[in-house]
Amino acid sequence: MNAPVDLLRLLALPVLGWAAHRDLRTRRVANRMWLPLVALGGALLAWEAWTIWQGGLATERRLFVVRVAVSVGVIAPVGYLFWWLGAFGGADAKALAAICLCFPTPASYLLPTAPSLVLPLTTASGAFAVTILTNAALVGAVYPLSLTVRNALAGRITTTMAVGRPISWEGVPATHGRLLGRANGLDSGLDLDALRMYLAWRNTSLAALRAAPAEGRDPESLPTEPNAPGDGRVDAATDGRPRHGDRRATGPAHDTAAADRENVQNPADPWGAAAFCDDVGDAYGATPTNLRAALDHLTTAESVWISPGIPFLVPLFGGLCLALVYGDLLYAGLAALGMI
Repeated sequence: MNAPVDLLRLLALPVLGWAAHRDLRTRRVANRMWLPLVALGGALLAWEAWTIWQGGLATERRLFVVRVAVSVGVIAPVGYLFWWLGAFGGADAKALAAICLCFPTPASYLLPTAPSLVLPLTTASGAFAVTILTNAALVGAVYPLSLTVRNALAGRITTTMAVGRPISWEGVPATHGRLLGRANGLDSGLDLDALRMYLAWRNTSLAALRAAPAEGRDPESLPTEPNAPGDGRVDAATDGRPRHGDRRATGPAHDTAAADRENVQNPADPWGAAAFCDDVGDAYGATPTNLRAALDHLTTAESVWISPGIPFLVPLFGGLCLALVYGDLLYAGLAALGMI
């Protein structure tokens, strides 16, 4: 046990907890949050290495090298590989790398109120980052399980019951996640961040488009100078209420009924979807085709299926806390079953 190093490692917990909270609430984590963790982890790793080399046995040195090599040299790069493949968000990969650097070896804590009790309660001999990652995978499995149970109790037995849930159209602009494709009868889904970017770019709201869908489909109704689309984060300006200066949202100043009767459309670019994609570039993978299909559905359906997409940083933080208090959930479970 290297008590000073282990105690200082706990300084990473409030930073990671705040990052998990922000990622859950906004799906955005500032890059500056990771720099203190990298500095802390690097300093503590150097301190621990110096301590081991000064007073540790040869077996302890070898074990230390193996654990650090697995944590920093294998697990951390795997996080970036998952990000590159699209399985992780950028914050998830950075958080995993920071955790691997701050907790490359198992930590141990004696409680002042119970000197005979040592945390974590159970441990495995492997790299601590592996314990954290497997714990996070088990914690992360709770959410799709809860979605499945919730949908089953409501009688929604579908192939997407483990990954999605239905919500009213009013809640879509203020919800994180992805509009599901198959569950909504679409060929492909749409990231709801891309929808918010489109609404901001058009200077409109989903409510306004639903009030006058024929006009919304007509690219001639696009603003002469579109707004900056932003990054798609949830904002009060796109919560389904009329935006300031949006003449289509107010009604009296514009005869939307007449526009609906005329149903004037440019078949080359309904909704101005291609113009949006050309102007904005990459909007979370949105294409003119899936954006048009999503808008057609969102302007007619009363409820839609979305996948909330809980960021992995949340179960990753939970897995870390469990690793520090209890230990390796998978190892303990397999031991209880007599498999190891």
